[in-house]
Amino acid sequence: MPITLVIIAITCIVSFMAFKNSRLLNDLILWPPAIARQREYHRLVTYGLVHADFGHLLFNMITLFFFGRVMENFFASRMGPFGFALFYIGGLVVSILPTYLKNRGNPDYRSLGASGAVSAVLFAFILLAPWSLIIVLVIPMPAIVYAVLYTGYSIYMDRRGQGNVNHSAHLWGAAYGVVFTLLVEPRVLPHFLDALMQPSFR
Repeated sequence: MPITLVIIAITCIVSFMAFKNSRLLNDLILWPPAIARQREYHRLVTYGLVHADFGHLLFNMITLFFFGRVMENFFASRMGPFGFALFYIGGLVVSILPTYLKNRGNPDYRSLGASGAVSAVLFAFILLAPWSLIIVLVIPMPAIVYAVLYTGYSIYMDRRGQGNVNHSAHLWGAAYGVVFTLLVEPRVLPHFLDALMQPSFR
């Protein structure tokens, strides 16, 4: 079974269980004091298995389904069958680390959801096919245009520091996706730059 589908299945199962089990949710969510004081390092990964609600879960898993399969083939051809799993887990950890360090002593802070890792997958895909048309809230647009808008919006919202969305994780996840992909296959960069100069909407 494709790794992407395995990740989706596990995330959906755990998220649905946590919707009805607050103790399970509290055991998996990113809660900085549990890591800093009790060394529950698993939370740097397990927070990505639980979500705030069904809509949060659905958006992340649909995005992962469409773009994860492409990136799974990419990483499998260069890192072996578990390359994508390593990339995805790394995305969970790297995207949340700045948030954890910033809130290490804050007992009131919590974070959950796979958005950081999903951002890593999406931005890695954009390197491969920047002009591919993707659907954003029923609106088709080139992937690279979405990347620019998404990054600008996330930076703006992160600086405002309002709301319950961890925009910092989105940004760090996106950056991780780009850097990791280029480290694995440096030839992606000239391919990306060449593709930018030759728009082809499909």
